[in-house]
Amino acid sequence: MLPPIALAVNTPWDDFWGNITSQSSLDALKLSLRTAAVSTVLCIVLGVPMAIVFARRTGMSIRVLRSVVLLPLVLPPVVGGIGLLYAFGKFGLVGEPLSSIGIDIAFSTTAVILAQTFVALPFLVISLEGALRSVGSRYEQVAATLGASPTRTLWKVTMPLVFPALLSGMVLAFARALGEFGATITFAGNLQGVTQTAPLAIYVESISEPEQALPLSIVLVVVALLVVIAVHVRDSKRAVVL
Repeated sequence: MLPPIALAVNTPWDDFWGNITSQSSLDALKLSLRTAAVSTVLCIVLGVPMAIVFARRTGMSIRVLRSVVLLPLVLPPVVGGIGLLYAFGKFGLVGEPLSSIGIDIAFSTTAVILAQTFVALPFLVISLEGALRSVGSRYEQVAATLGASPTRTLWKVTMPLVFPALLSGMVLAFARALGEFGATITFAGNLQGVTQTAPLAIYVESISEPEQALPLSIVLVVVALLVVIAVHVRDSKRAVVL
């Protein structure tokens, strides 16, 4: 509890509102919220099929793929950012062909979204995969015996059963994307209004004027606390139901 308490004690509360409503802070917050929202959508689009495959299939190839998807959980974010740069940068594996047709990803808002998605995706996959393993496949088998197609079974049986876990994973992915720093500054840079998210703005302020970085830090602490409470309440309700 000491770090949050220390932030609260040292924050200049008399100028708190002025600090968080300054142009640089507002630009950083808006960009963070916008990119984190898009990243969360990408995590859903990519993560839901992955979680279903990981929970319902076995084999060496599945285990290898799962390890690769979950790698960002233990990989230093800066290393992930360098990897993204060499993959999607101007001279990267994918970036060079894209650059030849006029599409540059690195050091753009798109790079911020990719970096956030890279680090946030495992949180959604793990949450949903665990729920899918817990509910098992018996309900899906019953639906199949009643003539439901795989697609109808997915939307009418499987997803409603694991929706709380999906919601929890979405919240965790959004929070992780909102707080991403290392991969973002390495792959996207730090340009105000384009790639400077709230964590990057805090970092810049902490170097030049440390006290000015505290109000925005408090905002992110509150957001993180709300996420933890929301996930905890959801898990508690689920435990009561079970």
